[in-house]
Amino acid sequence: MSINAGLVDRYGRTATDLRVSLTDRCNLRCTYCMPAEGLAWLPRQDVLTDAEISRLIRVAVELLGVTEVRFTGGEPLVRPGLTAIVAAAAALRPRPRLSLTTNGLGLERLAPALRDAGLDRVNVSLDTLSPERFAQLTRRDRHADVLAGLRGAVAAGLTPVKINAVLMRGVNDDEAPALLRFALEHGYQLRFIEQMPLDAQHGWDRASMVTADEILAALAPFDLRPDPVERGAAPAETWVVPGYADAAGEPARVGVIGSVTRPFCGGCDRTRLTADGQVRNCLFATEESDLRAALRGGATDDEVADRWRAATLGKRAGHGIDDPTFLQPARPMSAIGG
Repeated sequence: MSINAGLVDRYGRTATDLRVSLTDRCNLRCTYCMPAEGLAWLPRQDVLTDAEISRLIRVAVELLGVTEVRFTGGEPLVRPGLTAIVAAAAALRPRPRLSLTTNGLGLERLAPALRDAGLDRVNVSLDTLSPERFAQLTRRDRHADVLAGLRGAVAAGLTPVKINAVLMRGVNDDEAPALLRFALEHGYQLRFIEQMPLDAQHGWDRASMVTADEILAALAPFDLRPDPVERGAAPAETWVVPGYADAAGEPARVGVIGSVTRPFCGGCDRTRLTADGQVRNCLFATEESDLRAALRGGATDDEVADRWRAATLGKRAGHGIDDPTFLQPARPMSAIGG
């Protein structure tokens, strides 16, 4: 099978970026993600084994042209076999770029092992600089552990370290300048993300969402300049912050991922694999394609690849949030992966 026969949809977009959810479980209870008591987690037998995940990543890289793999959750650091899964992906040829999105709890301890396994870099979620607000938002008193995780990632060389921040009206929407200042001072790359309709409670309200325009207005004192570097398929629009440099000595940048008000569906290059082996072509998809059944039913690698290609053909032109008929996916973000 030719590697050129990749994941191409009906609109000519090619998926080369694979997001792999390793678990739906999480050790935080963020108010905008799940209820205080947590969720009904996937039964253990439904979750892909380490070997099954590694096989699907290998199929994606060797047969379908995937060049970047992002490990997500839930919280991927709670997956016991994480380092072995990373090492197996790093051993593939051609070697994909490997990153991980985490809430940062335990990252300080695990960062050296992840780097040794072959992980290239991390994204860490941090919505506030206030320990008190953090405890209110996450229902856990672990703010110091996240900051320690950021420092540990830098020390281990998992750079550039990116911070993902979601602003919520009346909660932390006054922190945009402080978060950017914090990132600039420590050499982190900050990405603000519009809150999306992916909460388990289905309580998302567009009217209360802090928009990309509002975020940029709050950052006006920094005199941001349009980034001369082509965006490509990246989800974040980026701006240069005059007078600052990142950890590599390059001009410092800040990004805004305006998934709702500034959709970038036309350039989307992502495909997603849930912890229970379902292919999703979009965060907001209402359809999934089952690869776990194929694996456990004895399918060959080529047959699995063909199923993945067929699933990709059904990818829609856009997420449709602005459509009056839009329905929020049944699965919340914690069960899909970022």
